[in-house]
Amino acid sequence: MTSTPTPAGTRHRIGIVGAGAIGGHVAARLSAAGHDVTLLARGATLQALRTSGLRYATGGQAPVRHEVRAESSPAAIGAQDLVILTLKSQAIPAVAPTLAPLLADSTPVLTLNNGLPWWYFLVPGVPQSGLRLASVDPGGVTESAIGLSRVLGGTIMASCHCPEPGVVAHGAGGRIALGEPAGGTSERATHWAGVLARAGLGAVASPQVRSDLWLKLLGNVCSNPLSLLTGVTTDRMLDDAGVRALFASMMDECIALGRRLGLTIETDAAQRMAQTRQLGAIRSSMLQDLEGGRSVELDAILGAPIECALAIGHGVPRLQDVYALARLRAAGAGLYP
Repeated sequence: MTSTPTPAGTRHRIGIVGAGAIGGHVAARLSAAGHDVTLLARGATLQALRTSGLRYATGGQAPVRHEVRAESSPAAIGAQDLVILTLKSQAIPAVAPTLAPLLADSTPVLTLNNGLPWWYFLVPGVPQSGLRLASVDPGGVTESAIGLSRVLGGTIMASCHCPEPGVVAHGAGGRIALGEPAGGTSERATHWAGVLARAGLGAVASPQVRSDLWLKLLGNVCSNPLSLLTGVTTDRMLDDAGVRALFASMMDECIALGRRLGLTIETDAAQRMAQTRQLGAIRSSMLQDLEGGRSVELDAILGAPIECALAIGHGVPRLQDVYALARLRAAGAGLYP
């Protein structure tokens, strides 16, 4: 993927909330395309970005330095043309109420988080409309801070990791689908998809982003918690007959649940697993967090679909079994409350 220089007069101020692997990947591509990119960061990552820039490697090549702005508070950043949320889902409720300084009257917020986002069932006219996912937004804190009218839903299919603070290595993939939570096409979704596509981020405007999110969930709901439990990459899990069978059972449950919720899911477990296997030895984000001693996204990835299933009386016994085991494993490692 290559970036296309931004034409004169279309330079945008883009704030990225979360300076981890995905945030850094998106920031590097947008910066290279000529946009004014600011990362909201903290700790060692903030210091590294300020002293050494954002160092970004792709295709197995040496890291290239990108000069990006890094700040520790939204107030220091100011109003942006676009805000992109790349935080781990469990961190969003604590940060969302602080984001007001980033938001001008028409600033959209693009969510690129794993699992189901807080807004997923807040859309009028969808099955279970009004269901509030306590597993990802306890007390409705994020909903209060970021109005649904600002939200652009999004999903990114990219394998990235941070070998050290301020350094991002992009391994494979990178397609972004973004769109309006209520579905259909819109001028702003088309505009921002174009901006991201010209930056080499493979972005497309999707008329059914809720289905796109569920399609990504099909992989994450299996590979993330099972990698947490097994400690191995996706290729090794899928090459093991017993784990592959568990993968398939979990995915079948997730597909059936999505269809029960009125989503368009044009795949099956075998096809989806084959796509994952083709990517090779992928270290899931949850496995990376386990190894790095960081909190894991169990609730958004596995807790939220289980919460949906319970709300409509739909059985997902395999998902519940793995959730129970994964919570115990993460809690034992001090990575889950």
